[in-house]
Amino acid sequence: MNKKKIELLAPAKDCAVGMAAINHGADAVYIGGPDFGAREKATNTIQDIEKLCRHAALYDAKVYVTLNTLLYDNELERARKMAHDCWNAGADALIVQDLKLLELDIPPIPLHASTQCDNLTVEKVQLLENLGFSQIVLGRELSLKQIREIREKTTVPLEFFVHGALCVSHSGQCYLSQHIGNRSANRGACAQPCRLPWDLLDANGKVLIKNRHLLCLKDLNNSAHLEELIDAGITSFKIEGRMKDADYVKNVTAFYRQKLDEIFSRRNDLEPASIVCRNAAYHVSTFEINPEKSFNRGFTDFFINGRQKGIDSPFTPKSMGEYIGEVVWCNPLRMEIKTDKVLHNGDGLCFLNQNNELVGLRADVVSGKDAARHVCTISCNRPHGAHRSAKIYRNLDLEWQKQVEASTGNRKIDIELTLAETETGYEMTAVCKDTPRVSAETPDSGRTRCIPTRTTTPCEKIVANNPEKATEAIRKKALQWGDTVFNPVNLELEFAEPRLIPASVIGEMKRELVAKLTEELIENHRNNREQHCTDTPRVSADTPENGRTRCVPTNPDEIPSRLMTCHHCIRYANGMCSRETGQKAEPLFIRNGANTFRLEFDCRNCLMSVCFMAQ
Repeated sequence: MNKKKIELLAPAKDCAVGMAAINHGADAVYIGGPDFGAREKATNTIQDIEKLCRHAALYDAKVYVTLNTLLYDNELERARKMAHDCWNAGADALIVQDLKLLELDIPPIPLHASTQCDNLTVEKVQLLENLGFSQIVLGRELSLKQIREIREKTTVPLEFFVHGALCVSHSGQCYLSQHIGNRSANRGACAQPCRLPWDLLDANGKVLIKNRHLLCLKDLNNSAHLEELIDAGITSFKIEGRMKDADYVKNVTAFYRQKLDEIFSRRNDLEPASIVCRNAAYHVSTFEINPEKSFNRGFTDFFINGRQKGIDSPFTPKSMGEYIGEVVWCNPLRMEIKTDKVLHNGDGLCFLNQNNELVGLRADVVSGKDAARHVCTISCNRPHGAHRSAKIYRNLDLEWQKQVEASTGNRKIDIELTLAETETGYEMTAVCKDTPRVSAETPDSGRTRCIPTRTTTPCEKIVANNPEKATEAIRKKALQWGDTVFNPVNLELEFAEPRLIPASVIGEMKRELVAKLTEELIENHRNNREQHCTDTPRVSADTPENGRTRCVPTNPDEIPSRLMTCHHCIRYANGMCSRETGQKAEPLFIRNGANTFRLEFDCRNCLMSVCFMAQ
């Protein structure tokens, strides 16, 4: 039975973060190149991309490079060259927004349609599939029902965000930052004005809500819906966060790896998209895997099961962290928190005060926990401002942070070993999943090696006087692979009679074999990449079928009157929905400083638009 491959796709700010994501279970990572990556502060050299590609290839994992900004005409040649450089470096696909790339002479690298193409309808996905895209990143706003409909009417692999920050606007359709500060989201320079506090006004200028983060959403967490999403047709699960540090990526990637592996353990029709070691040690982490401990604004599953209240974060755009308990007593410098968590000196805490303003504090001294009352005492060097019954969150767990930073992952590749005699010495052979047989021999045997090896002196064959002890020593040394990526699960000895082999000889064979296996895995991945690639789709700009179709306006500087289109509705979130109140949804206005914008409501389609003020 052909199993469906399911991909866990993690973000990479840089090469080090990308390698950390792979080591903690990602089947693929996406990373910005030297330019045009929709995150102008997350660029990487081609040399670093090549280094990441080599590491990923060990596990048959993939590297996708983002080339997903809108392009000026004078940038097309640079973009074309970058596409070739990424392909030569070993990249497995490009994530793109501007369809002008289809008209360029780029290598036969697969193209993924970025979520910035606004992929929310069957028609859009069909169009992109017909143009030859090999994977489509769907809009975050889609429900399970809508995803199923798209899957039923298309065959292209579908990718879907399952975790991380949410844009309030349909992706690729936000011009608010560009209008306010000439920083275009479609050029990778979004200033995130949606995270600012805004006043809400009616048509008469009356302030209905003051100084609230009306456009700020909680963070996405669809970990409870992975199996439903698989059955709906998603094959790639994407974690947002190309600006996030390694601790975030390690924790969240490991969390989703565990969730998916649990599904695979009871579903014979599914398997991971890369080589994932099945040994029990792989699932044991050196830190507590918990997404609440990483940056988050609170969690929502957004529109996966339709519209719901509570998807926004109106009081703060900052991370609240994990909920730890409630204040049961306090004075200006101390507080008692009812909690089942273990706190540490120096932990960062926060709470919303009685005006719903976020207040942060440091737990300077944590006193012993009263086990009977489940109460922990916190002392601060300055007034903390907390009140009784305040809900306390921890957004910095110092001990946990140290453990995550120290974690290098425990991702191994299972191998089976054979150690056998040859005419002039010994041969060690390894077989691992999806990899041809590779041998390391001592000394010369006439076999073709994958890479040059050291010349060694012929190894004298010594008959063991104590066969049991000698065999035990051979097994112990042969099965110790230290901090390499390989995990020996079996060793067969093929000797005419019991032998005594020096540890140095076995060590040399293992070093040679590590080098050979490494190069073999990388070469296999690259060969498969080239074998499975078809010619990149080409499109004629003047054909009637596409009419020079692009997902966004062709001019990156063009700003439409509708600055945002949102599934999030301020009326609905604040109890003013026309369907609930029976009142007509008249336009409202949001104001931040000198900037005022008109909110228009399409109640038939449950959409809200942020527009220019009428002149």
